[in-house]
Formats: sequence, structure tokens, C-alpha cells
Amino acid sequence: MLTQAPKGTKDVLPTEIYKWQALEKMMRTEAELAGFREVRTPVFEHTELFLRSIGDTTDVVQKEMYTFKDKGDRSITLKPEGTAGAARAFLEGRLVSDALPCKMYYINNPIFRYENPQAGRLREHHQFGIECYGAKDASADADVITVAYRFFKKLGVKNLTVKINSIGCPECRKAYLETLRGFMHEHEGKLCETCHTRLERNPMRILDCKSPICQQEVKDAPAMLDMLCDECKEHFECLKSLLEELEIPYVIDSRIVRGLDYYTRTVFELITQTEKGELTICGGGRYDKLVEELGGPATCAVGFGMGIERVLMLVEQEGIEIPKPRTLDVYVTIQTPEAKLPAFKLCQQLREIGLKADCDHNSRSLKVQFKFADKTGAPITVVIGQDELRNGLVKSRDMVSRDEELFYIGEAAGKIAEQLADIDAEQCGTDY
Repeated sequence: MLTQAPKGTKDVLPTEIYKWQALEKMMRTEAELAGFREVRTPVFEHTELFLRSIGDTTDVVQKEMYTFKDKGDRSITLKPEGTAGAARAFLEGRLVSDALPCKMYYINNPIFRYENPQAGRLREHHQFGIECYGAKDASADADVITVAYRFFKKLGVKNLTVKINSIGCPECRKAYLETLRGFMHEHEGKLCETCHTRLERNPMRILDCKSPICQQEVKDAPAMLDMLCDECKEHFECLKSLLEELEIPYVIDSRIVRGLDYYTRTVFELITQTEKGELTICGGGRYDKLVEELGGPATCAVGFGMGIERVLMLVEQEGIEIPKPRTLDVYVTIQTPEAKLPAFKLCQQLREIGLKADCDHNSRSLKVQFKFADKTGAPITVVIGQDELRNGLVKSRDMVSRDEELFYIGEAAGKIAEQLADIDAEQCGTDY
């Protein structure tokens, strides 16, 4: 029997799913408040989509993609990030012809990367991301940053900072890349093997290398910010002004380039301080050439992605409490075989009026049924026994106060709903 999930994957059990659902609800709310609508894209895409969008010099393409041939001998890849698929859907769905900007979000989006599993980042993990197509002004950059920042503030994350940088447009980047290559050639002998391959094809990726040796070698490298064209410089200054106006704390970090080749101009990360140092909890930026690279018209775009597992890890580290909902509102016990049908029918009536209800399905003793009801956290347990059946009644018990009430079976669902409302009101009153 296979009883172990593949390395780098993790089950989300019924005992913990409520945390995911609470976060997803908050994420949906923040995205939709800003006018974003949900998009869902396939788990796999044609490999060429990622080669053209992410860039074949990136670690993702070179080392981390799950790529295979299907039965039609087509190269298929499990998506390693969310933006390329969303851009493809934007084009294929002809949303480019609709009124722009087009604002979309995805949630609980499965992402696959073959890398060593680490805290908050598994080989299969899930992302929340937003994509805004057709908005060129820096206000769109500030808009997506604000959605992420507001989400984390409402969640209760402390020590939150936004790191921003501009990596320019293709035009002003040409001169910078030549300058950077010249600097890197002077340090070439000390760079890691991977960075040697990046030197000619994409030297900016060396700035993003995680090797401590490479980080030491590039600490004095020229910054793109010093070589921005007037238009890119104006865009970046506008972004800073907007963040200041919104009182969003930011710092400029000229070493942020992000790990994917499609980025242009603004790149950003949301950082929080933990006991182990800085933790990146969200990243994104502008990718004004991506849609064009995929065969569409020139279309500005900006967005972000955040790993849901990493957010959950942060919630635990910071002691943020996510209230656990009760499994059931009402549990209906069965004292005698003749009570099975009316008990089952009462459960359906309770569900129809919006209460979470269940009954015994194993012909267990009343004592065992009450123990099970206790474990579910149901505030009300209903008893249907011989005496109740004879008189057309049900007995409803408040599991905290142990108070009991009798209701005619025909009106029991409505009466139990009223009883539950009273219990909830009392519990709310004691919280304050």
C-alpha cells in the first residue's frame, strides 16, 4: 500500500483546511475590492510558453521545470509560475479587445518546481496572484503593491516593508548591460558556475544569485537606477510619490531583479522581519513586453504572486490566530432504530435552512453518539427516542448549559435555528 505522498508535496487535511479557506477569503476580498476578477488556467501548458516568457537563462527553466512529452509527442510543462498562463489566457480569450485595463486574479493556483523542498516552498505549492493588463501609469504599479500590502496588514503581519527597484526598459537597459558585463568580467574568476553561463546572456541574473561568494563579488556592481532613461526615471519617481502619499513604507533595493526574464521597469518584494532574518512573502513587478513576446499587441502589464504555504508559515510564526469554525451546528442522535428515518429527515431540513447538521450512520449507542457530538463541537444535540417518537417530538440539548427543550418534529428545524441563534448571541456577549 502506498501511504506516503511524493517528496515536496503535502496534503491539506480537513483539520487544517479552515486556515486556507480563511486566507483565500481575505485574498478574494482584497482583489475584488480593487476591481480584479478571477481567472483559472490549466495546470499544464505547452513548454514553449515558459521558454519564451520566463527566459531560458533562468534557474526555473534550466533546473526546475517539470517537463514531459504527452502521447502526441508534444512537450508539456506543469506550470512553474502563474503569469505566463494568465497572459496566454488574456490573449487566447481575446480580452485584449475588451475595455482595458483588464484586471485578473488567481487563487490557490498550483505551481510546480523541482527544487529542494523548504519551509513555505514545496515542489507543489500554491499561489495567489494578480495581473493588470493595459495600464501604463505608475499608479497601476502602486495599485497592485497596495493590494498585497493591505492584505498583509489586515492579516496582522508586523514589521512589513516594501522593497522596490527599477530595472528599466529594453532601451535603457542595453547600455547598462554592457556596463555590467564589463564589471562582471573583472570578477569572472570568482563567480559560480551558473553565473558564468549568465555573464554573456543575461548578466543581471548574477545580481540575483543566492551564492554568498557571488553576492560578495557584485556588492559594488553598477546599479540600473543610475542609468535609467528619462521616461523610466519619471515612472519610478511617480511610484515613490504614490507610495509616500499612501504612507506605505518602502526602501529602494537596487539588487532586486526578480528571477524571471519578462520583468521591465518596476520590480518589488514585500519583506517581513523574522527571528531568522528577512523573509520575502510577495514579489512582482511590471512586464510590459510579455504579451507582445507571446504574439499579441504591445500591452503594458503589472502584477504579483505570493505563495499561500509561505503565508501560512508566517501566520504560525507570528502567532496570528485564525478562528477555527465548528464542524457542525447540530448533531441528531438516534436512540432507537425507528428514529433513523425522522432523524435523517430532520438533518436535511436543518441543512435546507443553512445549518450544518448530521446524524449517526453507524447504529452506535447513545453514549457513543454523544461523545462524537462533543468532538464535532456542535452546540446543539438533538435526541429522538421512543418517547419522542410516540409524542411527535424531538429533544434539543444545549451542550454547554445542558438545558433541554422539546419541539414538535414538524417545526423542530425552525425552533432549533432560533435556539442556535440565542446560543451564539450569548457566546458573543461573553467575548466582550
